[in-house]
Amino acid sequence: MTMSDTEKEKSAPVDARVPPVAVWQVLEKLKGQDLIDWRVAEVKNRPSVKERNLDMGFPFGWYPVMLSSELEAGVVKPLRYFSTDLAIWRGMDGRVRMLDAYCKHLGAHLGHGGRVSGNLIECPFHAWRYDGEEGVVKEIPYARAIPPQVKRKCTRTWHVEEANRWIWMWYHPQDVAPLWEVVELPEASDPEWTDFEVYEWNVWGSLQNMAENGVDFAHFQFIHGTANMPKAEMRWSDWGRGADVRARMGTPQGEVDGCISFDTVGPGQNWTRFTGISETLLVACLTPVEQDHIHARFCFTQPKAQAEGPMGGLARAMIKDICKQFDQDKVVWDRQRFEPNPIICDGDGPIPQFRRHYSRFYAKPDGGPEGGKVEPLKVAS
Repeated sequence: MTMSDTEKEKSAPVDARVPPVAVWQVLEKLKGQDLIDWRVAEVKNRPSVKERNLDMGFPFGWYPVMLSSELEAGVVKPLRYFSTDLAIWRGMDGRVRMLDAYCKHLGAHLGHGGRVSGNLIECPFHAWRYDGEEGVVKEIPYARAIPPQVKRKCTRTWHVEEANRWIWMWYHPQDVAPLWEVVELPEASDPEWTDFEVYEWNVWGSLQNMAENGVDFAHFQFIHGTANMPKAEMRWSDWGRGADVRARMGTPQGEVDGCISFDTVGPGQNWTRFTGISETLLVACLTPVEQDHIHARFCFTQPKAQAEGPMGGLARAMIKDICKQFDQDKVVWDRQRFEPNPIICDGDGPIPQFRRHYSRFYAKPDGGPEGGKVEPLKVAS
Protein backbone atom coordinates (compact mmCIF):
# COMPACT_ATOMS: atom_id res chain seq x y z
CA MET A 1 0.00 0.00 0.00
CA THR A 2 1.48 3.29 -1.08
CA MET A 3 0.82 6.77 0.26
CA SER A 4 -1.12 9.10 -2.02
CA ASP A 5 0.29 12.47 -3.06
CA THR A 6 -2.28 14.19 -0.85
CA GLU A 7 -1.29 12.09 2.15
CA LYS A 8 2.42 12.84 1.50
CA GLU A 9 1.71 16.56 1.45
CA LYS A 10 -0.17 16.32 4.76
CA SER A 11 2.61 14.33 6.46
CA ALA A 12 5.52 16.38 5.12
CA PRO A 13 7.15 18.83 7.55
CA VAL A 14 5.91 22.39 7.23
CA ASP A 15 8.47 25.14 6.64
CA ALA A 16 7.74 27.35 9.64
CA ARG A 17 10.09 30.20 8.83
CA VAL A 18 8.25 33.53 8.73
CA PRO A 19 8.16 35.70 5.60
CA PRO A 20 11.17 38.04 5.13
CA VAL A 21 11.23 41.14 7.33
CA ALA A 22 12.37 44.65 6.40
CA VAL A 23 16.14 44.46 7.03
CA TRP A 24 16.42 41.35 4.87
CA GLN A 25 15.97 43.58 1.83
CA VAL A 26 19.35 45.15 2.59
CA LEU A 27 21.05 41.76 2.85
CA GLU A 28 19.33 39.55 0.27
CA LYS A 29 21.76 40.33 -2.56
CA LEU A 30 24.90 40.02 -0.41
CA LYS A 31 26.48 36.61 -0.89
CA GLY A 32 29.94 35.10 -0.44
CA GLN A 33 32.79 37.63 -0.54
CA ASP A 34 30.38 40.56 -0.99
CA LEU A 35 28.80 39.71 2.38
CA ILE A 36 32.20 39.31 4.06
CA ASP A 37 33.32 42.69 2.68
CA TRP A 38 30.08 44.38 3.80
CA ARG A 39 30.54 43.09 7.34
CA VAL A 40 33.85 44.94 7.83
CA ALA A 41 33.50 47.94 5.48
CA GLU A 42 33.26 51.42 6.98
CA VAL A 43 29.87 53.14 6.83
CA LYS A 44 30.64 56.43 5.09
CA ASN A 45 28.97 59.78 5.77
CA ARG A 46 27.42 58.62 9.03
CA PRO A 47 26.37 61.29 11.54
CA SER A 48 28.90 62.36 14.15
CA VAL A 49 29.31 60.75 17.56
CA LYS A 50 27.71 63.81 19.18
CA GLU A 51 24.75 63.86 16.78
CA ARG A 52 24.02 60.22 17.64
CA ASN A 53 24.39 60.76 21.43
CA LEU A 54 27.26 58.28 21.53
CA ASP A 55 29.66 60.60 23.40
CA MET A 56 29.14 58.78 26.70
CA GLY A 57 32.64 57.35 27.18
CA PHE A 58 33.59 53.69 27.35
CA PRO A 59 32.22 51.32 30.00
CA PHE A 60 34.89 49.63 32.12
CA GLY A 61 35.56 45.90 32.20
CA TRP A 62 37.49 43.04 30.63
CA TYR A 63 37.56 43.00 26.83
CA PRO A 64 38.98 40.49 24.32
CA VAL A 65 41.68 41.88 22.03
CA MET A 66 43.07 38.90 20.10
CA LEU A 67 43.20 35.12 20.04
CA SER A 68 46.07 33.68 22.09
CA SER A 69 47.18 31.75 19.00
CA GLU A 70 47.73 35.03 17.14
CA LEU A 71 50.60 36.12 19.41
CA GLU A 72 53.65 33.87 19.57
CA ALA A 73 56.54 34.28 22.00
CA GLY A 74 58.91 37.01 20.84
CA VAL A 75 56.29 38.79 18.70
CA VAL A 76 55.09 42.42 18.99
CA LYS A 77 51.84 43.67 17.44
CA PRO A 78 50.05 47.04 17.26
CA LEU A 79 46.46 47.42 18.48
CA ARG A 80 43.99 50.25 18.78
CA TYR A 81 41.09 50.07 21.23
CA PHE A 82 39.32 52.65 23.42
CA SER A 83 40.64 55.47 21.18
CA THR A 84 44.15 54.47 22.29
CA ASP A 85 47.10 53.13 20.32
CA LEU A 86 48.63 50.11 22.04
CA ALA A 87 51.57 47.73 21.71
CA ILE A 88 51.15 44.12 22.80
CA TRP A 89 53.84 41.43 22.96
CA ARG A 90 54.55 37.99 24.34
CA GLY A 91 57.83 37.75 26.22
CA MET A 92 60.21 34.82 25.97
CA ASP A 93 58.71 33.62 29.27
CA GLY A 94 55.37 33.17 27.46
CA ARG A 95 53.58 36.00 29.29
CA VAL A 96 51.60 38.68 27.44
CA ARG A 97 52.20 42.35 28.22
CA MET A 98 50.72 45.58 26.86
CA LEU A 99 51.66 49.27 27.00
CA ASP A 100 50.50 52.53 25.48
CA ALA A 101 52.11 52.56 22.07
CA TYR A 102 54.32 55.65 21.91
CA CYS A 103 57.91 55.82 23.09
CA LYS A 104 58.62 58.63 25.56
CA HIS A 105 61.88 59.41 23.78
CA LEU A 106 60.85 60.71 20.34
CA GLY A 107 57.39 59.24 19.88
CA ALA A 108 57.94 56.12 17.78
CA HIS A 109 55.13 53.54 17.81
CA LEU A 110 56.43 50.50 19.68
CA GLY A 111 54.00 48.17 17.91
CA HIS A 112 55.25 48.99 14.41
CA GLY A 113 58.76 47.61 14.03
CA GLY A 114 59.38 47.09 17.75
CA ARG A 115 60.80 43.80 18.92
CA VAL A 116 61.02 41.65 22.02
CA SER A 117 64.27 41.69 23.99
CA GLY A 118 63.94 38.94 26.57
CA ASN A 119 60.70 40.01 28.21
CA LEU A 120 61.08 43.73 27.39
CA ILE A 121 59.74 45.58 24.37
CA GLU A 122 62.37 47.42 22.33
CA CYS A 123 61.56 50.64 20.47
CA PRO A 124 62.36 50.39 16.73
CA PHE A 125 63.82 53.94 16.65
CA HIS A 126 66.60 53.98 19.28
CA ALA A 127 66.17 50.62 21.08
CA TRP A 128 64.90 51.98 24.36
CA ARG A 129 63.61 48.92 26.22
CA TYR A 130 60.46 49.06 28.33
CA ASP A 131 59.24 46.76 31.07
CA GLY A 132 55.60 45.70 30.70
CA GLU A 133 54.80 45.46 34.41
CA GLU A 134 56.33 48.66 35.80
CA GLY A 135 56.03 50.88 32.72
CA VAL A 136 59.65 52.03 33.01
CA VAL A 137 62.64 52.09 30.70
CA LYS A 138 65.07 49.37 31.80
CA GLU A 139 67.77 49.65 29.15
CA ILE A 140 69.15 52.17 26.63
CA PRO A 141 71.99 50.38 24.82
CA TYR A 142 73.93 53.51 23.79
CA ALA A 143 73.43 55.63 26.95
CA ARG A 144 75.59 55.71 30.06
CA ALA A 145 72.55 56.58 32.22
CA ILE A 146 68.80 56.26 31.92
CA PRO A 147 67.01 59.64 32.33
CA PRO A 148 65.28 59.77 35.74
CA GLN A 149 61.91 60.66 34.14
CA VAL A 150 61.70 57.18 32.59
CA LYS A 151 63.33 55.23 35.45
CA ARG A 152 60.00 55.66 37.25
CA LYS A 153 56.65 54.78 35.67
CA CYS A 154 56.35 56.85 32.53
CA THR A 155 53.74 55.06 30.42
CA ARG A 156 50.49 53.22 31.07
CA THR A 157 50.65 49.49 31.61
CA TRP A 158 47.52 47.42 31.04
CA HIS A 159 46.17 44.46 32.99
CA VAL A 160 46.16 41.46 30.65
CA GLU A 161 44.88 37.91 31.16
CA GLU A 162 44.46 34.81 28.99
CA ALA A 163 41.30 32.73 29.17
CA ASN A 164 39.04 30.83 26.77
CA ARG A 165 41.76 30.90 24.06
CA TRP A 166 41.68 34.73 24.07
CA ILE A 167 43.86 37.56 25.39
CA TRP A 168 41.82 39.99 27.52
CA MET A 169 42.62 43.56 28.53
CA TRP A 170 41.12 45.38 31.51
CA TYR A 171 39.87 48.86 30.60
CA HIS A 172 39.09 51.53 33.18
CA PRO A 173 39.35 55.25 32.38
CA GLN A 174 41.01 55.98 35.76
CA ASP A 175 43.24 52.87 35.58
CA VAL A 176 41.48 51.26 38.56
CA ALA A 177 42.62 47.66 39.09
CA PRO A 178 40.29 44.83 37.92
CA LEU A 179 37.13 44.47 39.99
CA TRP A 180 36.31 40.92 38.87
CA GLU A 181 37.86 38.02 37.02
CA VAL A 182 37.41 36.75 33.48
CA VAL A 183 34.99 33.81 33.55
CA GLU A 184 36.42 30.51 32.33
CA LEU A 185 34.09 28.64 29.95
CA PRO A 186 34.66 24.87 30.13
CA GLU A 187 33.72 24.23 26.48
CA ALA A 188 36.50 26.56 25.27
CA SER A 189 39.21 24.20 26.57
CA ASP A 190 37.36 20.89 26.18
CA PRO A 191 39.14 18.59 23.68
CA GLU A 192 35.74 17.10 22.81
CA TRP A 193 34.63 20.46 21.40
CA THR A 194 35.78 21.93 18.07
CA ASP A 195 38.34 24.68 17.54
CA PHE A 196 36.81 28.13 17.27
CA GLU A 197 35.19 29.05 13.98
CA VAL A 198 35.64 32.83 13.84
CA TYR A 199 33.58 35.48 12.02
CA GLU A 200 34.32 39.21 12.02
CA TRP A 201 32.41 42.51 11.75
CA ASN A 202 32.92 46.20 12.26
CA VAL A 203 29.83 47.78 13.81
CA TRP A 204 29.58 51.55 13.45
CA GLY A 205 27.60 52.21 16.57
CA SER A 206 27.45 52.02 20.35
CA LEU A 207 28.33 49.08 22.58
CA GLN A 208 25.45 49.99 24.88
CA ASN A 209 22.92 49.90 22.01
CA MET A 210 24.26 46.48 21.06
CA ALA A 211 24.04 45.21 24.63
CA GLU A 212 20.50 46.52 25.00
CA ASN A 213 19.48 44.20 22.17
CA GLY A 214 19.73 41.28 24.58
CA VAL A 215 16.74 42.47 26.62
CA ASP A 216 14.76 43.89 23.68
CA PHE A 217 12.65 40.78 23.22
CA ALA A 218 10.22 42.35 20.74
CA HIS A 219 12.92 42.79 18.09
CA PHE A 220 13.41 39.02 17.73
CA GLN A 221 10.16 38.75 15.81
CA PHE A 222 10.52 41.86 13.67
CA ILE A 223 14.24 41.75 12.90
CA HIS A 224 14.99 38.03 13.03
CA GLY A 225 11.65 36.55 12.11
CA THR A 226 11.16 34.23 15.08
CA ALA A 227 7.91 32.30 14.86
CA ASN A 228 6.54 34.04 17.97
CA MET A 229 7.47 36.58 20.62
CA PRO A 230 10.13 34.92 22.81
CA LYS A 231 9.79 34.50 26.56
CA ALA A 232 12.73 35.20 28.84
CA GLU A 233 13.83 34.44 32.38
CA MET A 234 16.26 37.20 33.42
CA ARG A 235 19.24 36.91 35.78
CA TRP A 236 20.94 39.92 37.43
CA SER A 237 24.05 40.10 39.64
CA ASP A 238 26.43 42.82 40.79
CA TRP A 239 28.57 42.78 37.66
CA GLY A 240 26.66 40.40 35.41
CA ARG A 241 23.34 39.66 33.81
CA GLY A 242 21.83 36.96 31.65
CA ALA A 243 18.66 35.39 30.40
CA ASP A 244 17.17 32.18 29.11
CA VAL A 245 15.18 33.18 26.04
CA ARG A 246 12.74 30.50 24.92
CA ALA A 247 10.99 30.61 21.56
CA ARG A 248 9.45 28.42 18.92
CA MET A 249 12.03 28.52 16.13
CA GLY A 250 11.06 28.13 12.51
CA THR A 251 13.03 25.59 10.44
CA PRO A 252 12.48 23.95 7.04
CA GLN A 253 11.19 20.92 9.00
CA GLY A 254 8.70 22.91 11.06
CA GLU A 255 8.78 24.67 14.42
CA VAL A 256 11.03 23.39 17.20
CA ASP A 257 11.42 24.43 20.84
CA GLY A 258 14.66 26.35 21.24
CA CYS A 259 16.52 28.07 24.06
CA ILE A 260 19.07 30.88 23.79
CA SER A 261 20.87 31.21 27.13
CA PHE A 262 23.14 34.27 27.24
CA ASP A 263 25.34 35.64 30.01
CA THR A 264 27.57 38.66 30.38
CA VAL A 265 30.07 39.69 33.03
CA GLY A 266 30.74 43.37 32.63
CA PRO A 267 30.13 44.89 29.21
CA GLY A 268 33.00 43.05 27.52
CA GLN A 269 32.62 39.31 28.24
CA ASN A 270 29.61 37.78 26.53
CA TRP A 271 28.71 34.20 25.77
CA THR A 272 25.60 32.41 24.53
CA ARG A 273 24.61 28.77 24.60
CA PHE A 274 22.12 27.59 21.96
CA THR A 275 20.07 24.44 22.40
CA GLY A 276 17.13 22.98 20.55
CA ILE A 277 18.29 22.90 16.94
CA SER A 278 21.99 22.28 17.54
CA GLU A 279 24.16 22.56 20.67
CA THR A 280 26.47 25.54 20.19
CA LEU A 281 28.59 27.88 22.34
CA LEU A 282 29.14 31.38 20.99
CA VAL A 283 31.85 33.54 22.57
CA ALA A 284 30.92 37.04 21.40
CA CYS A 285 34.00 39.27 21.41
CA LEU A 286 32.91 42.92 21.22
CA THR A 287 35.58 45.56 21.83
CA PRO A 288 35.28 49.34 21.29
CA VAL A 289 37.78 50.96 18.93
CA GLU A 290 36.14 54.40 19.02
CA GLN A 291 32.89 55.61 20.54
CA ASP A 292 31.09 54.77 17.28
CA HIS A 293 33.14 51.74 16.22
CA ILE A 294 33.00 48.25 17.71
CA HIS A 295 35.30 45.43 16.55
CA ALA A 296 33.14 42.31 16.72
CA ARG A 297 34.26 38.69 16.44
CA PHE A 298 32.05 35.64 16.92
CA CYS A 299 33.79 32.44 18.00
CA PHE A 300 31.75 29.27 17.70
CA THR A 301 32.48 25.86 19.15
CA GLN A 302 30.34 22.73 19.11
CA PRO A 303 30.68 19.13 20.30
CA LYS A 304 32.89 17.32 17.78
CA ALA A 305 30.50 14.37 17.74
CA GLN A 306 27.79 16.73 16.56
CA ALA A 307 29.82 18.94 14.20
CA GLU A 308 31.70 16.08 12.53
CA GLY A 309 28.91 13.49 12.61
CA PRO A 310 25.64 12.99 10.75
CA MET A 311 24.31 16.23 12.26
CA GLY A 312 27.22 18.25 10.89
CA GLY A 313 25.14 19.93 8.22
CA LEU A 314 22.63 21.10 10.80
CA ALA A 315 25.45 22.35 13.03
CA ARG A 316 26.91 24.43 10.17
CA ALA A 317 23.47 25.78 9.33
CA MET A 318 23.06 26.86 12.96
CA ILE A 319 26.24 28.95 12.83
CA LYS A 320 25.24 30.47 9.50
CA ASP A 321 21.86 31.47 10.89
CA ILE A 322 23.37 33.08 14.01
CA CYS A 323 25.70 35.16 11.81
CA LYS A 324 22.73 36.12 9.66
CA GLN A 325 20.95 37.41 12.75
CA PHE A 326 23.96 39.56 13.65
CA ASP A 327 23.97 40.90 10.06
CA GLN A 328 20.31 41.84 10.50
CA ASP A 329 21.05 43.68 13.75
CA LYS A 330 24.04 45.44 12.19
CA VAL A 331 21.79 47.07 9.57
CA VAL A 332 20.11 48.93 12.46
CA TRP A 333 23.14 49.42 14.73
CA ASP A 334 25.26 51.09 12.03
CA ARG A 335 22.88 54.06 11.92
CA GLN A 336 21.21 53.92 15.32
CA ARG A 337 21.54 56.74 17.80
CA PHE A 338 21.29 56.40 21.56
CA GLU A 339 17.96 57.61 22.96
CA PRO A 340 18.59 58.76 26.55
CA ASN A 341 14.85 59.02 27.31
CA PRO A 342 13.16 56.32 25.23
CA ILE A 343 9.40 55.88 25.12
CA ILE A 344 8.77 52.28 26.20
CA CYS A 345 5.62 50.20 25.76
CA ASP A 346 4.50 46.91 27.28
CA GLY A 347 6.16 43.94 25.56
CA ASP A 348 9.48 45.76 25.03
CA GLY A 349 11.39 43.81 27.67
CA PRO A 350 13.17 45.17 30.78
CA ILE A 351 14.99 48.02 29.01
CA PRO A 352 14.78 50.50 31.96
CA GLN A 353 16.14 47.87 34.36
CA PHE A 354 18.92 47.07 31.91
CA ARG A 355 19.91 50.73 31.71
CA ARG A 356 20.02 51.12 35.48
CA HIS A 357 22.24 48.04 35.69
CA TYR A 358 24.51 49.04 32.80
CA SER A 359 25.07 52.55 34.19
CA ARG A 360 27.39 51.12 36.86
CA PHE A 361 30.04 50.46 34.19
CA TYR A 362 30.55 54.15 33.48
CA ALA A 363 33.08 55.42 35.99
CA LYS A 364 32.52 58.57 38.02
CA PRO A 365 35.41 61.06 38.38
CA ASP A 366 36.50 59.30 41.59
CA GLY A 367 36.83 56.00 39.68
CA GLY A 368 33.82 54.35 41.30
CA PRO A 369 30.85 52.93 39.41
CA GLU A 370 28.27 55.43 38.20
CA GLY A 371 25.40 53.23 39.35
CA GLY A 372 26.32 53.35 43.04
CA LYS A 373 28.27 51.12 45.39
CA VAL A 374 28.76 47.63 44.00
CA GLU A 375 30.72 44.90 45.70
CA PRO A 376 33.44 43.20 43.60
CA LEU A 377 32.29 39.91 42.09
CA LYS A 378 34.67 36.96 42.12
CA VAL A 379 33.75 34.18 39.72
CA ALA A 380 35.20 30.75 40.33
CA SER A 381 36.96 29.26 37.31
